[in-house]
Amino acid sequence: MSLTISAEHSVPQASGRRARLADDLVRELTSWAPRERMGAFRRWQHSDLSLVHLSVLTVLEAEGPLSMGRVAEELDVSVASATGIVARMAARGVVERRHDADDRRVVLVHLTARGTKVFQNLEAHHRKRLATLLEQLSEDEMEGFLLGLRALRAARARSEAQGPPSSAAAKPAGQAL
Repeated sequence: MSLTISAEHSVPQASGRRARLADDLVRELTSWAPRERMGAFRRWQHSDLSLVHLSVLTVLEAEGPLSMGRVAEELDVSVASATGIVARMAARGVVERRHDADDRRVVLVHLTARGTKVFQNLEAHHRKRLATLLEQLSEDEMEGFLLGLRALRAARARSEAQGPPSSAAAKPAGQAL
């Protein structure tokens, strides 16, 4: 039996309750913030974009347009290296360079519509794979999984609201500071 996930990514219909559970689970599993995607990039290959390119796109999606210097900082490379990376990305149409309106000496790197589409395609692929996996779960398993995921998301939100742990608390017992 296949599940209905959304109008955009529909597959044959399942029972109403099961379809609602699947939609909720997929929504929970795919509601990633740009920074959360970074770990998944190591497992995903996307056309002619390297992991470095995906990193740049993620930073731009999360933070908006950046100067070439900030791109270099984010990648931990020289400005010359960042310029080459951005030039290759611009040639592929996923970013564009524009002069800053306030300071024409500064070049800002912007996401293009094609760059944004990269994430939409990755998400669609991810949703499809999750739907396939969820077909193997019973309604009770999906319901329990959804409850657990929501609890995990709430715990993560509480943890983030408390801020990062102190450096002493973050070290394993017995490890020198």
